[in-house]
Amino acid sequence: MIKSFEDLQKLGQANTDTAMRLVGEWSKGWQTIATEMTDYSKRSFEDGTATFEKLLSAKTIEQAFEIQSSYAKRAYEDYVQQLTKMGGLYSEFAKEAYKPVEKAFAARR
Repeated sequence: MIKSFEDLQKLGQANTDTAMRLVGEWSKGWQTIATEMTDYSKRSFEDGTATFEKLLSAKTIEQAFEIQSSYAKRAYEDYVQQLTKMGGLYSEFAKEAYKPVEKAFAARR
């Protein structure tokens, strides 16, 4: 009876440890993603503001068109780059968050 109670306690402790590691990985992952999205939003806003200021100082329609075209190209390229980066972060986040669960199942086999 005592032996099975000790086993039950160890199992409960192992499950609690696994859950805490899982929560820790989730927290780190979401924090990384949130920080990256905040940085991207800030960069995008600053670039848009700078472009708007350039547009206000444009002397000709051709100059304004060139400023706008350049901005559109930069914005698109930055967006695609950010999308790729976020995909990698989400993929890494899923892998890291699953590791504690994977280890727990491996330990029970």
